[in-house]
Amino acid sequence: MAVVKAREQDITLLARLLRAEAEGEGEQGMLLVGNVGINRVRANCSDFKDIRTIPQMVFQPHAFEATLYGYFYQKARDREKRLAKRSVDGERHWPAKFSLWYFRPPGDCPPTWYNQPLVGRYKRHCFYEPTAEECENIYNTY
Repeated sequence: MAVVKAREQDITLLARLLRAEAEGEGEQGMLLVGNVGINRVRANCSDFKDIRTIPQMVFQPHAFEATLYGYFYQKARDREKRLAKRSVDGERHWPAKFSLWYFRPPGDCPPTWYNQPLVGRYKRHCFYEPTAEECENIYNTY
């Protein structure tokens, strides 16, 4: 059962984001990007207040660099659509389980990002989870 409302075109949009942001990190890496995206739709805190849909999340200004490049705009593949659907259905994985941010630094993960603590790394991406003070709601959405 979906944890956010998603039409077929929303699944396709999320699938394109997963591929463009993390294809090189395999299915698990793409699922982690999906976790962060779905968390942003559900959280209603910090930089993600009033983000309620997948399109709002994907196209939020300055949210995902991948939306600036042509690879993001290529047709979604079935593999990525299945991964996007799993994310929409609420499948979550550490270190993105409650994360709202991730990025790929050139070296080690900084201990904080946007003043939020590092919770872990998967391959090249570092994941950051908000504190309860910053976003209590993220811990109450599932």
